[in-house]
Amino acid sequence: MQHDYGYFEEGKISGFGDYRLWRRILGFVGPQWPGAFVAVLLALVVTGAGLALPYLVGLGVDRFITGGAELGEAGRFAGLLSLALPFGLLVAVNFGANLLQVLLLEWTGQRVMHRMRQNLFGHLLGLDLGFFSRHPVGRLVTRLTNDIQNMHEMFTSVVVTLFNDALKLAAILGVLFWLNWRLALVMCLLLPLLVWNTVWFSRLARDAFRAIRSRLSGINSFLQETLSGMAVVQLFGQQRQVKERFEQLSAAYLEKNVYQIKVFGLFMPVVDVLGSTAVGLIVWYGGGEILAGRMSIGVLVSFLYYMRLFFQPLREISQKYSIVQSAMASAERIFELLDTKSGLPLVARPAQPPAVDGKIAFESVTFGYDPAQPVLRDFSLGIAPGETVAVVGATGSGKTTVISLLERFHDPQAGRVTLDGRDLRDLEPVWLRRRIGLVMQDVFIVPGSVRENILLDRELSDQEIDTILLAACLDRVVARLPEGLDTRIGEGGMELSAGERQLLALARVLARDPRILVLDEATSSVDSETEAAIEKAIEATLAGRTSIVIAHRLSTIRRAHRIVVMAEGRIVEEGSHAELMARAGLYAHFQSLQNGGLLKWEGDSMVDRRAGGA
Repeated sequence: MQHDYGYFEEGKISGFGDYRLWRRILGFVGPQWPGAFVAVLLALVVTGAGLALPYLVGLGVDRFITGGAELGEAGRFAGLLSLALPFGLLVAVNFGANLLQVLLLEWTGQRVMHRMRQNLFGHLLGLDLGFFSRHPVGRLVTRLTNDIQNMHEMFTSVVVTLFNDALKLAAILGVLFWLNWRLALVMCLLLPLLVWNTVWFSRLARDAFRAIRSRLSGINSFLQETLSGMAVVQLFGQQRQVKERFEQLSAAYLEKNVYQIKVFGLFMPVVDVLGSTAVGLIVWYGGGEILAGRMSIGVLVSFLYYMRLFFQPLREISQKYSIVQSAMASAERIFELLDTKSGLPLVARPAQPPAVDGKIAFESVTFGYDPAQPVLRDFSLGIAPGETVAVVGATGSGKTTVISLLERFHDPQAGRVTLDGRDLRDLEPVWLRRRIGLVMQDVFIVPGSVRENILLDRELSDQEIDTILLAACLDRVVARLPEGLDTRIGEGGMELSAGERQLLALARVLARDPRILVLDEATSSVDSETEAAIEKAIEATLAGRTSIVIAHRLSTIRRAHRIVVMAEGRIVEEGSHAELMARAGLYAHFQSLQNGGLLKWEGDSMVDRRAGGA
């Protein structure tokens, strides 16, 4: 289990004014500009309708409530009704424009985020395996889920509504100065305090969001690792330790969220206090103006109404600022991931030869997952077309690394790997991997039917599928399944045994008809009967193909044309089974271990334990 390394995401967090990020965000919005443009036009309608309402209220107070005595009671009531009609119409327009704007923003936002999510996932599919070994899966899942959702919330809740609020604040200030410039100046005395409060809040909120983002990514990574390894956790009785570690991560996440709540909880009351202070100043100063006959009551009522509208977006800025900060942090990480280049560079025009003979060569290859600690050292191996080569060696000798280089999951630091004389770096990776059939010990099952798991992206006739099932010795397994090839397996379906999974993997490879076959510990976890079935399928169906077999169980490789023995990243022995046994070297030592350990490896030679009374 990892504990801290790789979980937490430190580094700077971009602010609201990071124009570089905004430019890239707007790049995704660009194709949906008609929707965003209409949303902006609707914002003008919403703002105009909303600002007209207080003016109508003040007009009604001056003309028909405090004034208009000469009209009589009926005339004043009729006058109020005449204002009620446009008031109601403006309310309806405001409601309709708001509704259309929300629907349009949601639709546009979903389209934008769909494109961003697809681009991000497509980019991940093209990265090399070394990238995934360096980045916890939980962190990548966070990018595709939480971070994309944060971006969606910002677009739908902030981008256009922020324009609404900025337009509203500017319009309100203009109206207030138009109504009574002296009263507006009194209110403006509080603006420096509002600006200072907002700047102070933004700094504290930025740190809070950075910490929350880091702790959430840690929880996601830990959960992914723990749940995927639950069998190991239960087998070794690690439930208490794992629970304690999760409690620590959860407590740290809770602590940062509580800090964020405190910051927001302090900001909101300060805005409310400043708003109440502004109202008090306006009532005090405006009341004096009314008593002096320099202002009407209706203007004061309108002024107070506008003040409520003025402080409403300021009170909401905490929520919107939190969304923006979270989204900018997410955008920074998303674009950082999109800017990550694959460790496997692709030539400008990768080759796709029309045919493959199957000649493989490792030429003085040196490679290490950590370049400072090579796994293969000056490794050279040639495999002729149609030849079957078995690779054996102790754990860590570099056997699986040879396969990784052949599939071009990694590139060597020195030397080169060639197919039919062409450097693998000059070949198109997808084309290359379609020509190499790989059967591994751990078989990935796609949730779906047996047919879907065998064919994947290919289309074959029923007769061709039956031939593949027979060749892979999977026909008897399919015959026992309740719905045959259409039986659902994997998550939500039937579970196959380890041996049945291996036969399925072999059938999957046969469906692609590769020129090269690689078995990487394909029979290490199956019973003898299934192992015999796999060997029979290999012998009967894959004759004439270039084959590489990696196994600890030496019984599966004795039929190979050539056996290569590896130790510490080098080839130490090479030959047929009989030749290597006669040589009494490391290969014979491996055989001895499987046959009861009667032979013992000492230095550079093999000795019989029975000699000398051992």
